[in-house]
Amino acid sequence: MITLYQFPPAWGLPNASAFCMKVETYLRMAGLPYQFARGADVRKAPKGKFPVIEDNGKLVPDSGFIIDYLKATHGDPLDGRLTPAEQAVALAVRRLLEEHLYWCVIYSRWGVEEHWAITKAAFFAGLPAPLRWFVPELVRKSQLKALYRQGIGRHARDEIYALGKADITALADFLADKPFFLGEQPSSLDATAYAFLANILWQPLADPLQAHARTFANLGRYCERMKASYYA
Repeated sequence: MITLYQFPPAWGLPNASAFCMKVETYLRMAGLPYQFARGADVRKAPKGKFPVIEDNGKLVPDSGFIIDYLKATHGDPLDGRLTPAEQAVALAVRRLLEEHLYWCVIYSRWGVEEHWAITKAAFFAGLPAPLRWFVPELVRKSQLKALYRQGIGRHARDEIYALGKADITALADFLADKPFFLGEQPSSLDATAYAFLANILWQPLADPLQAHARTFANLGRYCERMKASYYA
């Protein structure tokens, strides 16, 4: 059985890490049995990050590489029917979610002072003393440094939120009235889209990204539909 290494659930979500939630959602969509690793320590992960899976003794890190591995090893029930053009669109939308909108979310959670206390409580409450006295600030400093190096962290608050809201608008316009992002049938893109959108719509941070996403009824219906289909 596949073992999934990830962070504990938070905020009523399967995971407050969209990348971890993406992998768990894909496993459910593909019908692959899995179990959670007990006491998973991210410091021991191959790349120092979650998610990681273990399958037949093989450790596979990184959500994208994990899904590629699962397709190659266990078959491709979701994307095997996609045309090359659809695969190209799916890749472009995933990049928007994972390489751009993601950083706007990181800013809101880690860079906005009034949100940091909520993030800190959710992500670090389980740390024993004395680690919880200094580890959260070290991780926060690392996240903000990565945000600056990526580029989005160099912008002003309103500019960052404007970038993220433009991404959300594009996602809502592309989804339109389709049941799934690529049409009538689900694809692996939906595992990514659902994980990221649910982490915006259903997190406890009342930020401009959430407020903007909630103006699009189709995004809310989409997330409810995915939850009912795969997390009932």
